Amino acid sequence: MIKAITLDIDGTLTNDDKEISPRTKAALLAAQMNGVRLILATGRPAKGTERYVQELAMDQHHGLVVAFNGSQVIDCQTQQVIYNRAMTVIQSKAILNHAKSFEVMPMVALGDYLYVNDVYHNLLHLPTEDRNIIEYEARNDRLQLCEQPDLAAFVSEPINKILLAGQPEYLRANSAAIAAPFAHDLNAMFTADFYFEFTNLGVDKGTALAHLLPKIGLTASELIAFGDDENDLAMLNFAGIGVAMANSKEKIRLAADEVTLTNNNDGIVASLAKYLD
Repeated sequence: MIKAITLDIDGTLTNDDKEISPRTKAALLAAQMNGVRLILATGRPAKGTERYVQELAMDQHHGLVVAFNGSQVIDCQTQQVIYNRAMTVIQSKAILNHAKSFEVMPMVALGDYLYVNDVYHNLLHLPTEDRNIIEYEARNDRLQLCEQPDLAAFVSEPINKILLAGQPEYLRANSAAIAAPFAHDLNAMFTADFYFEFTNLGVDKGTALAHLLPKIGLTASELIAFGDDENDLAMLNFAGIGVAMANSKEKIRLAADEVTLTNNNDGIVASLAKYLD
């Protein structure tokens, strides 16, 4: 019996316009009214989930947010951080100093702010468009921008995630060199073709859920998970039922227990209809 639903946000819960469709919203509100717990599991900071938490009334139904790809878990009702696995100040400074040798744009989210080196050094030439990646990230997560010319010198507290943005072809060619000094101490992974990020060793959405579920009296067999990208794999493998969106990469579709419709076609609704009364 399904007692909890965990959802990636971008490309899964939301459509390509970053909105929750009316059908998906109605289905998730109904599930919560019937006692099913809702868990958002995302690479975003907690600040970047607030609009969706409010829209789905998760603060009224004991919802939870797994933020920073599993580095932090927050209770939507109390705003209490109930799990946190950040990188140390020393580790964070080392990453940010190392990143200076590469053509990347580092970003650090702390509280209500996104800290960057230079708000005017922001353009990525992507296959579909030229994108101001700093504005894109700040607006997605509703963060205010703040410049710090030397982020390594600025960091003075543990950091949950360090995000590096760059040209997709450049990141692919240089990701191994970017990650190499930290191979035994930290996680380094792509979360989009233009995003390469660092979190603490052992951090992923599945591990965060493994810590969380016993605290709320649930097991993995009672969990259904939805995702679309590489950072969702651990979560899909952990859950009793792992569902890939049809817009997922082939690797994710092959790893999932089932594939549903796309994020633009209410894939979550189509799948939940089979498991929830």
